[in-house]
Amino acid sequence: MSVDEQIAAVAWNADGLAPVIVQQWDTREVLMLAWVDAEALRRTLTTGRVTYWSRSRQEYWRKGDTSGHIQTVRGAQIDCDGDTILLQVDQTGAACHTGTRTCFDGRDLDAVVGGEQA
Repeated sequence: MSVDEQIAAVAWNADGLAPVIVQQWDTREVLMLAWVDAEALRRTLTTGRVTYWSRSRQEYWRKGDTSGHIQTVRGAQIDCDGDTILLQVDQTGAACHTGTRTCFDGRDLDAVVGGEQA
């Protein structure tokens, strides 16, 4: 399937964006969530370096260009509805802008699991 066909398979939201769940390829650790538009996804799939769309700055950002904490693509999938992208990456350094390995740094939400408070 060509890159254009892959991009066309994504169900973009009303803003032309799709969420990307980023996962370390070998450990399956969830690193972060970000957003892409069609151009960011094209850059990601054709260069092997992850590019996102910054909703706050309204611009593209290639992960690691300023921090050195790059993400190299190891795999990419879309979910069953086509509206979420899973990127498997090889993360160099911290994934989170706070300097931590993952944006999911253990700040747990209370949840009921199996009828009991987790």
